[in-house]
Formats: sequence, structure tokens, C-alpha cells
Amino acid sequence: MRNLRCVQQSSSDSGAGIKAISWDASKDSVVYLRDARDWLNLERWVDDQLQQIASWAAPQRPYEVLDLRYFGDTETACIIFDVGDIVVVRENPIDEEKIEIVGSIDVGISAAAWSPDEELLVITTKANTLIYLTRDFEDLVSLELAARDLELSDHVSVGWGKKETQFKGKKARALRDPTVPETVDDGRLAASNEFHATTISWRGDGAYLAINSIEDSAQRRVIRIYSREGTLDSVSEPVNGLIGPLSWRPAGNLLAGVQLFEDKRQVVFFERNGLRHGQFPLRVLDRAEDGVDVCIQALQWNVDSTVLAISYDDRVQLWTMGNYHWYLKQEIFVPSLKWHPEKPLTFALIPGSRDKIRRLQYTFDVCSAPISPPLDYGVVAVIDGKILKVTPFRQANIPPPMALFEINMAANANDVLVALANSKPEESGQPLFEIKVLHPERTSTYILDCSKTEPPVQVHEDRLLNESQRISTSEKSESEWPVSFGISSTQADAEEFTLVENGSLLFKGRLLARGCTSYLVTPSHLIFTTSQHLLKFVHLASSLEELEVPPDTPESDERCRSIERGAKLVTAMPSIFAVVLQMPRGNLETIYPRALVLAGIRQSIAEKNYKKAFFACRNQRVDMNILHDHQPDQFIANVGTFIDQIRKTQHIDLFLSSLKEEDVSRTMYRETLRADERPDNDIAGVSAGKVNKICNAFLEALLGRRANVKNMITAQVCKNPPDLDAGLLEIVRLREKGGDQVDETVEHICFLADVNRLYENALGLYDLRLTLLIAQQSQKDPREYLPFLQNLQRMDPLRRQFSIDDNLGRFKKALRHLCDLGAFEELKLYTSKHSLYKEALDFYRYDEEKFASIMQLYADHLKDTSRFKEAATSFHYLNDMTQASECYRLANQWQESLSIASLIPLPSDQLQSLATTSAQSAIETKDFRAAATIFLDYLHDIPSAARYFCKGYLFTEAFRTITLSSQIDLKLTSIFDSGLTENMASITDLLADCKAQLQAQVPRIQELRAKKKEDPLAFFEGDVNEGKDIPDDVSLAATDVSTMGGSLFT
Repeated sequence: MRNLRCVQQSSSDSGAGIKAISWDASKDSVVYLRDARDWLNLERWVDDQLQQIASWAAPQRPYEVLDLRYFGDTETACIIFDVGDIVVVRENPIDEEKIEIVGSIDVGISAAAWSPDEELLVITTKANTLIYLTRDFEDLVSLELAARDLELSDHVSVGWGKKETQFKGKKARALRDPTVPETVDDGRLAASNEFHATTISWRGDGAYLAINSIEDSAQRRVIRIYSREGTLDSVSEPVNGLIGPLSWRPAGNLLAGVQLFEDKRQVVFFERNGLRHGQFPLRVLDRAEDGVDVCIQALQWNVDSTVLAISYDDRVQLWTMGNYHWYLKQEIFVPSLKWHPEKPLTFALIPGSRDKIRRLQYTFDVCSAPISPPLDYGVVAVIDGKILKVTPFRQANIPPPMALFEINMAANANDVLVALANSKPEESGQPLFEIKVLHPERTSTYILDCSKTEPPVQVHEDRLLNESQRISTSEKSESEWPVSFGISSTQADAEEFTLVENGSLLFKGRLLARGCTSYLVTPSHLIFTTSQHLLKFVHLASSLEELEVPPDTPESDERCRSIERGAKLVTAMPSIFAVVLQMPRGNLETIYPRALVLAGIRQSIAEKNYKKAFFACRNQRVDMNILHDHQPDQFIANVGTFIDQIRKTQHIDLFLSSLKEEDVSRTMYRETLRADERPDNDIAGVSAGKVNKICNAFLEALLGRRANVKNMITAQVCKNPPDLDAGLLEIVRLREKGGDQVDETVEHICFLADVNRLYENALGLYDLRLTLLIAQQSQKDPREYLPFLQNLQRMDPLRRQFSIDDNLGRFKKALRHLCDLGAFEELKLYTSKHSLYKEALDFYRYDEEKFASIMQLYADHLKDTSRFKEAATSFHYLNDMTQASECYRLANQWQESLSIASLIPLPSDQLQSLATTSAQSAIETKDFRAAATIFLDYLHDIPSAARYFCKGYLFTEAFRTITLSSQIDLKLTSIFDSGLTENMASITDLLADCKAQLQAQVPRIQELRAKKKEDPLAFFEGDVNEGKDIPDDVSLAATDVSTMGGSLFT
């Protein structure tokens, strides 16, 4: 899909008699040899200046220059003449001759070629010998090109032989194997005698070379393949009409030759083993039709094997291949061309007058129409000789070499430009495009109307007048020939961006990205491909700092996408969110990147064109939550507009069923926003209540319209949590109105929600008809649910409701129905079975007798479940003081227990036993104050009371208790003294332990603090960069010297 466009050209009036040219890659200059009145001048053209290197007398006899090679490392030129002389010219000699004939071959030289690494020179002589020479012109190998070389070829003939010996029966032609040729070439020479030259061509890596010469004994032309060491590797198979030009593709897979027939000429390809490998026909018909023979002089591949230059006696054609089709991209009317050895699309030309040198630099460029909406039809024009292939990709994606429209022109095209035909297309609205084609002598203009299916129509044709776009030739009487329009059609609106040869993408002369292979600029994005096989999108901005190039993370960033290796951009169509890529082999692929899709969706939302945004989400599988999340307030305010634009019930249901609480504009699609529009990372990506808010807005909007009940059901069911009852009630209302869509709505709600849950909710509405409809949509066995529903139908309403709620596990509602039924005994059993005591108490709070009966059940339940405090309160309410006292005791509430026991009243012995039990329980829980109080108040045991007061460190209370005795004896005093002694010993031991811990740990803590102060990073086992970058949060680092979890005293 790419054409060759000239981006730079210059010329030099070097004088007449130019014989040969060569490139000096080190200085990016042209070195040429010129015959000036019997003197040979070796000159250089650099920076628009001519510099003479050397001059010497020309040979006295007629001669031709076979090869001119300049060695930039030694500043030496080597010229090889057909008369046999090999001349070396040293530009800056040191103790050497400036001009030296290093060798001469008496019989003459027929061909010569240097290896790509410039270390070997291969020469074929007119005596059919092959000579290998080193850089210092030392003889390495000398071979004879003999007829026995053909014996190396062991190619097998699979042809049908001669026509006279072939048997062709009925329908034999239809049954013939199409892969087998009808005849086999015998290698006959071309009829013309002008194609007897010998050609040498090296493979790009210098490992092999090919020699194309005539074998007189066999009367055929033979291509011999030799290794670098001089070993014959293979010989080509016989090919009729093969002539002299030969060029080995630098990539190494093919050799290109020329086959000549009476009525056509074609380029044929060979493999290294000598076998044919395809061909394509040449197109030079203007002179052939006039009876003038067309002589092909040479074939030359450029350095990266992308362009094949075919030199005729009056012109040069540049051919490229894509999708196994060869395109004629340029035809320049000069007879000679020399490719630059390092720059793939730069070459030098010598016109037929031999008095000038022109340097041209080309680039591969896609000729497409402007890509600004709404007229971004993706019109791309491809040059193929006299055929212009035009495809509007918005209408049809036609893979090359085909096209939607093919324009047959009178002359070969060199350049093409596609532009809008209207000066104000937004006013006319007509997709008219002007296609301007540049021919050698004229320009022609065509108009393409993309609203129709008709091919472009030619409107006028003009002669060229702009001399800056022309190249002179003597054969055409100094007429002028065009090269290019001089501007890039695809990048005319993107002058701020520049892609240089090394793959750097520049913005206003400053580096933006490296490894770029192609780029496009849309009104909102810069799109470019990288050598890492990624497609990236950058939001346009006014400064380099605002241009945010996404990282190489296609798995997490929607602005970056993986593409096929070597794919390049062809065009983009933002209106349909499409980007067209061309693969290396030539086929096309149209993709819809998320960045373009989301940009279009956001623009549609801003314009309140929700229909376009919805279908973009639907077709491109974009999360539909973005329709709300991008501008939530606007969406809620325009829900009615959304419904009116979408209209279809299925589409509204699709949107509602896609809702979720996540805010996709802050999560998955956050990166596709401009940096100044992007929400902060700390903002939560979940909007609580978002789904219910949208569903309620839809329900409110749908109520005011004659909306399909399915949408209302969907809005109810899609809530979080789903409001299934409301959705089922919509079906009930539709049934009551006598609607004929009940079955459809039942199927619809069963599709949206779990049918088993719907069955339970329908049963919970006590609508058996609705329950039956739902059950019929489920996988339930009718033998399971029909008897159950029939049994419910026979029951009274309250009993039916109780059975339904009990079956659904809604026990509280079932208990309410039992209360309404007045079945109190059944209610008591049901309450005990499901522990619904509080609900039952609430039902009978105004019926004292039934309330007390339920309370008795509740108190027994609390006691059985060890909830003694609550049970004691319940028994106290029921005036069951014995049970209340016992429960208070079990709950360790000794005050309440003994108080109630005194109110019963209990016999003295039972009261004493209860007090003793309570005191023992207090001692077990180390509540010594309570135990001492019980001993003192209820058991009247003063010694025991004093002892437990002392255990609780309540010495004042113990002393008071002792003084209550009418007689203070020695026993009581000893109890007090022993209590003081025991507690003093305990405190002393505690202090001793604290002191030992401090003495052991304080020195260690001081040592660690000193180390921490000296070298914090080493202290925290994180010494990075020798302590140069100490983090400011070092105090938060983890440490293994923490005292957490140690002893009580640390």
C-alpha cells in the first residue's frame, strides 16, 4: 500500500563524459570518473561542491569502465577497464604512487565485482577464466569457465516432452496436472545479439557469487554459483531467452535475471541451487509498440532488498513486491542508476547526456486522504505502473494487489495525491475526493464520490510547468520529467511530527520516541508503531512534556496494543474507530483499538448521542458502564433521552444487565483519558449504590412511557440485590390487565434470574398461578411441584400462607400466620422448635396469660442454653424466686442470688449452704472482696473474712473486720500479721525481678540505640549504595530487635 515518494533531490553539472560513479559512504559523497578530451578525471561531488581527486591520460584504444569502487577507509579508488587494466588511485598517498596500474590482463576483462565486505575482487576474462584477487590484488584462485561445469547440474525434467510425442485424448487438457509445465526450456539464447554480456553478482553476506555468461559449446546462457573459496556450488537450469543482467538479492534468497521473448520481457528468479522460483512481466510498451527495441541494461537491488531497479537504455524503473505481486512504482527517464551502499532509498542518476549527476532520496509513503472526521473514508491510492488502485477502506477492505477501483491511465504514474475536493466539506457534506496523479509529462485529476459505488472520473489533464519537479534528459530534447509532488499526503496535517531514518519520532525537533516504524496523526491522537511490534496511542498536546507515551505494557494499558511483527500503519478512520495495518508480506488487517473506540464513545457521550455510543460499546465489546461512568450526572438527567434513542427493548435490557458497581472510568479505562482529565489513583473505583440509582432512574422514566414491561422487569431484577418480588409483581399486573405477553415476560425474567429463586419468591407472594408459570420454566419435575401446589390450593388462606412460609424457611412470617389462626398450642411448639420467643412475646404482649406462658418457655430455653443472667431475669419476672436465685448464682451474681434467697425466704441451713457455695465461687474467680463479704455478712466467719481481705490487699478492711469482734484475740492478730508478711514478700520478689530485668536489658538497649544512630541502614539490614540514600521513612522499617512479645518487664 506504500508508494515511492521523492523527498529530496539535488544535481551537479559535473561536465560531459561521465563513465562511472561510485559512493563514498564515509563522506556520503559521489565519486565519478569522467573522460575529458582523452584525459580521465576522478572527481568527487560532496555538499554541492566538485573536487578533483586525480587526472591521467585515457587509454588509446576504445574502452569501457566495468567497475568503479571507492574505499573510504583507505581513501582509494579502484577502476577496472574492459581492456584489462586495473587502476588504483590514492587520494592522499603516503610513500606510494597516486595513480598506479596494479595489473593488466592482456585478453581483456568481461566482468568484475567486489565482494560486499570489499575484501575480494572477482574478475572474469574474455578467455572464459575466473580470477579471485585480494584487496592487495594478490591472486587467490584461477578457474576456467568450462562446459564440464554443466555436468554439476542434476535437475530432473518433469515436462511432457515434445508436442509431437504427446498423446492428448478426449478431455485430456482438463485432466492435465496444472503444476506440470507443458514444455521444458532447453536454454536457447535470445534472438538479439546485444545481450551477450557477462555479469557477476555477490550475495549480501559475501559467501557466494553468481556469474551469468554464455556457454558457447552448449549455446545457452548459464548462471554459475561459486562459493567464496572458489568452489562451484551449482549451475542454473536451462532457461530460454535468458540475457545478461543479473542481481543477487542482498537478503540472499533469490537471484533476479531477465528473460526475453519476442512479445514480452519478464524478470525471472532463481534459487541458489539454480532452480527457477517465479517471475513477473515487465511493462515497457510505448517503444515496443512503435517497433523500437527496448534494451535492458542492468538489474540492481537496493541494500535492504525492498526495491529492484531495472535499467533500460533510456529509463529506470523501480519495482517493489507486496503480497506476491510486483508493483511498478517509479519510471525515471535516465539510463543509469547507482544505489547508495548504506541508505536503502537513496541513489545517484546519470542522464543520457553524461554531463550531470543527480542524487535522489525516496521514502515509502502511504497516499491517503485526510483522516479528520466525518469524511475519514480511508481513501488510499496505490501506484502500479499505468494502473492506479484506489480503495476507500470505510466502504470495503480489499486486500492487495486487488482494489475496489482500478484506474487505467495513459502513462505510468510517479506520484499521487488524494485530497478533499470541497474547500468546506463540513458545509457540503458530500464525500468528494480529488485524486491528482503525476505522470512523466503531465498531471491528471480524478474525482471520487464515496457516496456512490462508481469508480473515479477523470476531470482534466494539465502539462507540467513547475521546473523544480523535473529531471532533464538528452534523449527527449532536454524535456523535463517529474519526480514527485514534493509533499507527503498522509502527513500534510502533521508537520509537527517527524520520523527520521534511525526510527526516532520527533515532535517539533525534539525526541518523543525511539524505534518508531510508522505513524499517523488523527484529530485527537498520535498513532505509531514500534520495532517492538506494538501499536501506541498518544493524546495530542501542545508541548512535548504533555505528550504521554504509554509504556510497553499491552496487557494492562489500553493505549498500547500488540501487533504482528513488522506491521505498519496504512490509514486510520476515527469515525468508525478503525486502523488499517499492512503486514510485511503485504496483506491488510483492520483493527479497532480500544483507545480510538473509547475516544469516539466519550465524544458521542459529550454530544448526548447515546445511540452511537451504545452501539460502539456493543460492537467493540466495551463495558457499557462507561455510558454512565464517563459523565454520571448528565446520564441520570438524560435517561429519557437514552431510552428514546435506543428504543429497542433488547438493547435497553442489554445495557441494564451489564451494570455493575465498579466505576470503569476510574479502573479499566482510566489510562485512555488525557492526563489532565484522568481521576486520581486514590479515588475508589467502586460507586456504592450506582446500580440501584440507575435502575430507579430507568423505572421512573419508563413509567411515563408506553414502555415494554420487559424493560421494567429488567430494571427491577438488575438491582443490587435483585428486587425479584417487584419484577414478579409486574407480571401479575400484566396478567390482571389481560396482556398476551405473560408467557414471554415469564421467560424473560427466568432468563435474567435464577429460576429456583424466582420459584421461591413467586411462592412467597402466595400467587399459585404465578408460581406454576415459573415452575414450568424450570427444570423441576412436575411430579414434585404439582402435588405440593395442589395441596396448597385446597388449604384455607391463612393455613396456606403458613405452609408456604414454613416451606420457604420464613419462620417469623409463618409464626404470624399461626397467631392469626389462633392455634396457640401449635404456636408454642413452633416457637420452641425455631427459637422464635421474642417474636411470640411481641405478638402476645397484651395477653398476660399467653405472654406468661411464652415467657416460661423462653426462661427455660435461656437456662438450657446457659444464658443464666437473662434466665434469672425472666424467672424473676415470673416470680419464680427459687429458679431466679439459682440462675443468679450460676451467673456469678451473688448479691442478687442471696438477696432473692432471703426474700423467699429459704431455711437457715439452705441459706448457709448457698452462701458457702457463692463464697467458694468468688474465691475461684479471685474476687477476694466478694468472698470476704459473704463470709462476714452471711456466714459470720470473721477469721475467714479477715484472711480473704488480706489476700485482696484490703488491709484496712481486714483491720476493720477484726475490730468488729468483741474480743480481739491472738488468732485474729496473727491472721492480720501473716497476711502482711505474705504480701510484703510477694511485692519484694516482684521488685527483685524488675531490677534483674533492667540490669540485663538496659545496657543492650543503649548499645543498639548507639548502633542505630551511627549507621541506620546497616542497623535495619538495608545498606543500599553504601548509605548514600537514606530513606526518610527509616523509622518505619521492620526490625528484629523489637521488644514486642517479650516479658512483662520489657
